[in-house]
Amino acid sequence: MTIKHIFKQYPHWLVCFVAVLLVTVYWSILASDSYVSQSNVVLESPQVTVPNMDVSALLGGNSGDSDMLLLRDYLLSVDMLRKIDTALGFRAHYASSDIDYFTRLRSSDVPIEELHEYYLKQVSVELDDYAQILRINVSALTPEMAHAMTSLLLSEGETHMNRMGQRLADEQVKFLETQVAGLSLNFQSTRNKLIEYQNENGLVSPAGTVESLSAVVAGLEVELANLQAKQTMLTSYQSSRSPSVVRGGDEIKAIRQQIKQERARMAQQSGGALNTLSAEYQTLELKVEFAMESYSGALAALESTRIEAARKLKQVSVLQSPTLPEYPVEPKRVHNIVVFTVIALFLSLIVHMLVLIVRDHRD
Repeated sequence: MTIKHIFKQYPHWLVCFVAVLLVTVYWSILASDSYVSQSNVVLESPQVTVPNMDVSALLGGNSGDSDMLLLRDYLLSVDMLRKIDTALGFRAHYASSDIDYFTRLRSSDVPIEELHEYYLKQVSVELDDYAQILRINVSALTPEMAHAMTSLLLSEGETHMNRMGQRLADEQVKFLETQVAGLSLNFQSTRNKLIEYQNENGLVSPAGTVESLSAVVAGLEVELANLQAKQTMLTSYQSSRSPSVVRGGDEIKAIRQQIKQERARMAQQSGGALNTLSAEYQTLELKVEFAMESYSGALAALESTRIEAARKLKQVSVLQSPTLPEYPVEPKRVHNIVVFTVIALFLSLIVHMLVLIVRDHRD
């Protein structure tokens, strides 16, 4: 059975042969060469020592895998495409008539959605989860264009990551600066009130004065007890008119009067009582202490936030600089021809088996 007879009896083999022939001609002769520029990068932050304090509630932020994924999404975004088109003429380059019909951009005036789909076919940005490396591949008609696009992707990606991190950090710094200014004024105000209170009452520390007076009263009471014991002993064997007994009674009377005066200073019913002064002073002192702690905490948080802002800077560290291709690596002509031929033969074989099965049932 000749090949002509086979094609006549089984036309699907003829279709397969023609398809393989056309694909072979296209990939061998018509398909345009593509140059691929490659680059491998990682994201790094400055190593800045942070004080031992928790500001995680103030500064969220992405790190590690999330930063790399954010960079990847930006490099593949429409915004990045617009910048490349403006700086390097993406539309004009890929819509050139020098590129074969099936590879080139349909028109330089295509909508941005269609242009972005085409862009994603020419630019590949993959994250290596194990090594934490972004692998960038850019395909272009000329090696210079591929190299220029890859370099622009790196520079714009680093700028974008820094701008995004700094925006959040700057907002936090401004917020904390406002809080620090307000807490500083509050601290100064409460401290001035405490000083004025001390000056008005002529006391540096009413609580200390109360303690001193309490100690004086306690001492006087001890002395009074001793005098009373001595007076009792004297009256047991001396007359009440004796000089010793009279003198002892005068001393006891004087001590009692002194104790009464000292107690009155501590707790008299008028507005100048030391216990009242002490309570008011302690309230002012607590306000000053609270204002100082709040102010100190805000200052620490502000300093930590400023340091964290520096850590938000992201540096794109290049492990492999954008390559300048010396020969086209795409398309993979032999590979594409072989894969298409295998698939075509496999489909034709399936069709051939179905035809034989149908004919066998007819017979």
